[in-house]
Amino acid sequence: MTYTSPAAFTTRPTLRGSFGMTASTHWLATASGQAVLERGGNAFDAAVACAFVLHVVEPHLNGPGGDLVGIFATADAPGTPIVLMGQGPAPAGATIDHYRAEGLTLVPGAGALAAAIPGAVDAWLLLLRDHGTWELGDVLAFALGYARDGHPLLERVAATIARVSELFEQHWPTSAALWMPGGRVPDAGAVFANPALARTLERLVASAVGPTRKARIDAARDEWATGFVAREIDAFVRSPHRHSTGGDHAGVIRADDLAGFRASCEPAVTADFRDVTVAKSAAWGQGPALLQMLGILDGFDEERLDPASAIGAHTILEAEKLALADREAYYGDAATVPLDVLLSAEYAAERRALIGDEASREFRPGAVPGHEPFLPELREADDLPIASAAGQRYVGEPTVEKTGETKGDTCHLDVIDRWGNIVSVTPSGGWLQSSPTIPELGFSLGTRLQMTWLTPGTPSSLMPGRRPRTTLTPTLLLKNGHAVGTLGSPGGDQQDQWQLPYLLRTIVGGYTPQQAIDAPTLHSTSFPDSFWPRTWVPGGAVVEDRLGAEVIDSLEARGHAVTRAGDWALGRLSSVGVGDDGVLYAAANPRGNQGYAAGR
Repeated sequence: MTYTSPAAFTTRPTLRGSFGMTASTHWLATASGQAVLERGGNAFDAAVACAFVLHVVEPHLNGPGGDLVGIFATADAPGTPIVLMGQGPAPAGATIDHYRAEGLTLVPGAGALAAAIPGAVDAWLLLLRDHGTWELGDVLAFALGYARDGHPLLERVAATIARVSELFEQHWPTSAALWMPGGRVPDAGAVFANPALARTLERLVASAVGPTRKARIDAARDEWATGFVAREIDAFVRSPHRHSTGGDHAGVIRADDLAGFRASCEPAVTADFRDVTVAKSAAWGQGPALLQMLGILDGFDEERLDPASAIGAHTILEAEKLALADREAYYGDAATVPLDVLLSAEYAAERRALIGDEASREFRPGAVPGHEPFLPELREADDLPIASAAGQRYVGEPTVEKTGETKGDTCHLDVIDRWGNIVSVTPSGGWLQSSPTIPELGFSLGTRLQMTWLTPGTPSSLMPGRRPRTTLTPTLLLKNGHAVGTLGSPGGDQQDQWQLPYLLRTIVGGYTPQQAIDAPTLHSTSFPDSFWPRTWVPGGAVVEDRLGAEVIDSLEARGHAVTRAGDWALGRLSSVGVGDDGVLYAAANPRGNQGYAAGR
């Protein structure tokens, strides 16, 4: 049997050209990034401009108070993938004892107790300083204009505000003041401005003073970390406010925490799959889980690598479960994560042998000599009491429900320029529903600490100075020692699971990038969710109906607990790169009528 032939129809073409390509989860951000390329900027200038626009136009999905993970290669070193680390650690006051003393058994999913030190802005400025060419004011002009003068409000932003309007009115008045002007939920499509955020950006630009471009950007980084931003955050979070658990708590993040953090760059972790080298972040994120999935699948024939076949869909789901069980058991910002074992061919073969004809409903991390796997409490949603805030349950992560219901997503962007610089970044956190708006700044803090456990001694336990194990996980691809492509997706725990079918379809199946993005996809929920309240669905599989009745019925017959999510509900990928013919390409997700690619 051979791979299922890709469908001739796609929602749009894979863009091809020779000048430069930009793709992201919002058309205004894509257009802004492409405008930078057209004006002579490089991929890094374009990515930073694109990213700050995403802060403004997708405020339900990311913000300056959030975090990011990026991966890139420069034209000068095209064979060296580099990870941009914009994941802030836990503040000094974020101890297990403090949270337990607050009556908590999990880190909340919303509220300032869930906030890690904001890392996104410093990471973007670091990338701009070291690899861009533009001045800060020129790069931020796009976002500043949209924040000051307004932009058409997305329907999903309006829907998000409506969903948490009672919370805002009753418990988060500063959020209501910004996001519900005149005391009402704004209309989708209405021109919406954020004057406070505009002032914040203006103050950062004004602080960028110095004798050199590098010094000017560093001055803005210092202002962010030690100036008015740090002071406003410190003062604001000291007041108790409603959290996702239904209780009121004060935050613990302080100005000294921001002063002590700087973003950084670090080497990527890589693994080979067929003729492609796949590069990811280290195991303080979930990136190596994708490498484990590919290693497990590499031993199967082509039919079992086809997401559109019954046996392929089953095999892929089982491989995802095994890799994500290892993620939970071994990954984290701990001193030692045994990646040498977890990414070895011998270990992949052991894990591959566990995939049978029936769906597993067990949580099955592997055995690594000298390492005790962490086995979290496994809880199903039906067994939990429903937390209440303003009379209704709400959570802080804008992603996909276990049922497949879409609440929103994170953001993503990819850029490649004519010189060969290429960058992929997944920014997230600090969305409008994550914690009360800080009124003088015009943004909220993030909730990444909810990915830590209040159990001592685990690889991902809450600990001051330790990064939470983030789900943000962009990918860079290399062939013959040169970077040739990037991809990524919003989606929390689903990010690598949605990237996996794309890679299988493009590397093995012969799909074009846009065909692979458009094709129906699936993911497992048979592992503990990284987000509060951290439940799982034993044997859970969420699928797009377009996979077809034959495939879906087969999955159910094999014992998968299948949730049908609709025809166009899963996957939020975008991708850029250069083909074997030297022509640049870009593709973007059509789901939600929001993501766009542009280029020439």
